Amino acid sequence: MNLQEKAKQMKFDSMKLAAKSEQERNNALEMIAQALLVAEDKILEANDKDMKAAEEAGIAAPVLKRLRFDKNKLNEVTAGIRELIKLRDPLGKIQLERELDEGLKLFRTTCPIGVIGVIFESRPDAMVQISSLCLKSGNCAILKGGSEALHTNRILFETIHNAAIEAGMPENSMLQIEAREDINTLLGCHDAIDLLIPRGSNAFVQYIMNNTKIPVMGHADGICHIYVDKEADVDKAVRIIVDAKTQYVAVCNAVENLLVHKDIAAALMPKLKAAFDAKNVELRGTKEIQDIVDCVPATDEDFSTEYLDYILSAKTVDGFEEAVWHINKFGSHHTDCIVTENRETAEQFMQLVDSAGVYQNCSTRFADGFRYGFGAEVGVSTVKLHARGPVGLDGLVTYKYKLFGDGHIVADYAQGIRKFNFKDIIV
Repeated sequence: MNLQEKAKQMKFDSMKLAAKSEQERNNALEMIAQALLVAEDKILEANDKDMKAAEEAGIAAPVLKRLRFDKNKLNEVTAGIRELIKLRDPLGKIQLERELDEGLKLFRTTCPIGVIGVIFESRPDAMVQISSLCLKSGNCAILKGGSEALHTNRILFETIHNAAIEAGMPENSMLQIEAREDINTLLGCHDAIDLLIPRGSNAFVQYIMNNTKIPVMGHADGICHIYVDKEADVDKAVRIIVDAKTQYVAVCNAVENLLVHKDIAAALMPKLKAAFDAKNVELRGTKEIQDIVDCVPATDEDFSTEYLDYILSAKTVDGFEEAVWHINKFGSHHTDCIVTENRETAEQFMQLVDSAGVYQNCSTRFADGFRYGFGAEVGVSTVKLHARGPVGLDGLVTYKYKLFGDGHIVADYAQGIRKFNFKDIIV
């Protein structure tokens, strides 16, 4: 059976998965968590093989860090599954209940999207998070991980899939593809796949969007900004910026650009430069920044670059309006922060900055499904339709309308025999 045929079979089985009860899906998740712990030795052995191959290939250090799947990471993902089990079932929620006329009631209820294809990077923990989120939300999942994590992803998928089947989930509720050439086949399965979520470089995501009829949800870049307002607490700003840049550099919610109000730059930059030097962060600054601290000259290209490395670009701005303009022009609409003690200024920032996440006085690294209490995430969306920001359970469901009548026909209303009497019922 080729990939297109398998996708069609998954489309059929997606109805069966959608019909599984919350208890059945949660039981499957618990069995998956247990199976992963039992398979610990095999998983760690597979990851060692991937790590050695990546090191020999000269893979960059930040990518190697993401590739590592050790005992601590295994404990984290299994704990995450159990936290996911505790979350409220996203399916069957009544969003609207309306009486159209006596005996004619309309309901809008949440339901799974169907079949979701997710193409993700080298992090093996993403395999666990994505598959468990899809199962909890009643969606079938086609999973394509990065080639760097080939062996780790393979054993993780086998363990998860086997446990799900043993728990009574449909045979075709999950599918793993490994070959890069299968991606193009996947893009052509618009009659079977309901949604694609690509996670990767700008060029890769754009390629996916331009070569499929399937709806695509995700983001191409993670160019996040922090704007330090003239009314900021300098020590607080340094702490936030250092965390946003260095806590984990190879992720889309790490800060890449710093905007500093000209009136506070002289107080902020020396302290920030000292903190960056301690963390081996390369600071790239405009002339105004260079006049205050020793740093690498910044180019125009720097302010539209996602480094995913220990590099940060900085510039001064004349005021709040220029900062907002810069973020909306050069940002990727992912996550942007203002550091200020003025609540009114912060509210204006949050209103005017067109991003999925807008923060005051906290690190951009909080832009994460787990940290939002979603259990985990399948990715971050910067589009405005359906789901935006970290996509957890609520972003993996849609809704359908259910209408219950008693012999009602439209002709009676068209001819004036009956009249609509709309009445919303509070649920």
